[in-house]
Amino acid sequence: MITASRTHSQPGEQGKNWQRELAEGYRDPAALLRDLGLSAQVIALAGEGRQAFPMRVPRCFAARMERGNPADPLLRQVLPLAEEDRPANGFVMDPVGDMGFRRGGGVLKKYRGRALLITTGACAIHCRYCFRRHFPYAEEHAGKGAWQLALDTIARDSDIREVILSGGDPLSLSDDKLAPLLQGLAAIPHVHRLRIHTRLPVVLPNRVTKALQDMLAAFPGPVTVVLHANHGHEIDDGVGDAVAALRSTGALLLNQAVLLKGINDSAGAQTGLSDALTAIGVAPYYLHQLDPVAGAGHFQVSDETARQLMAELREALPGYMLPRLVREIPGEASKTPLQDKARRVSSRPLINTGK
Repeated sequence: MITASRTHSQPGEQGKNWQRELAEGYRDPAALLRDLGLSAQVIALAGEGRQAFPMRVPRCFAARMERGNPADPLLRQVLPLAEEDRPANGFVMDPVGDMGFRRGGGVLKKYRGRALLITTGACAIHCRYCFRRHFPYAEEHAGKGAWQLALDTIARDSDIREVILSGGDPLSLSDDKLAPLLQGLAAIPHVHRLRIHTRLPVVLPNRVTKALQDMLAAFPGPVTVVLHANHGHEIDDGVGDAVAALRSTGALLLNQAVLLKGINDSAGAQTGLSDALTAIGVAPYYLHQLDPVAGAGHFQVSDETARQLMAELREALPGYMLPRLVREIPGEASKTPLQDKARRVSSRPLINTGK
């Protein structure tokens, strides 16, 4: 049976409680800039964008940023800049068409054999390029009440063989809240696999508690944990400890990154990320072209640049360290690969060509 143990110690945790760390994170951009030795007076911050999608950054993640560097790749991911307030052509509120795939209780059914479960709207960190930054979580997430509606929805559809926990971030929920969900999923005969998409082991490594490890190890089918790191500087010893703890449960560890202008759109940044991930036992999985969400146009990298970058990476990295460059196109049966220069990637018109 999957239960939440009361033990919350973890190698590398150093006595810190992850929920307290979460509560003590940065919410004020000026405070973060001040602690990094930067001035809010010389960096134009977002107005409307920041109010609609407030900044949130754990202090342990901010500690990996370079002091005095306004172009630090970690800072650029989380700092609400004035560019967010400028409309960009083709950038919309629901860039991946989530709203058309709702089944009730937070369940989204986009692809054959799989269902995505919006467990919560909460995250430990607010990434400024987040494709769900405008998602109506108040209307559609399983964690707003009991899990039963979501479990019933999944149980009624025997095509669902894999459930993907998403959000927000599913690991922003406490172990006590996650335990009955995992227990309920384990009891559905046609659910054979569990996947968890999460950024918390990267931005808040202490979240990987002994209780979480026990729950994952107890799940009767294969478990895959898909992490989200965009730059090698995000990986430190604490992240390595968290990943080792997750691997000890038997889970498969993958990473998906988003290609972001000025952050990781160079061969050096991407090889550094693959090196850092492979060193801790995480396989580079996907490199996503940016989902065109309103407020994130300044992160866009053109398809031509992205393909050229992949050509450089194929020369620099062995195949097992090379992520797949993909885009999510609403209505397609799967992620669409973009690595083939000679052919169009889809018969559908692209909304993010960068040209």
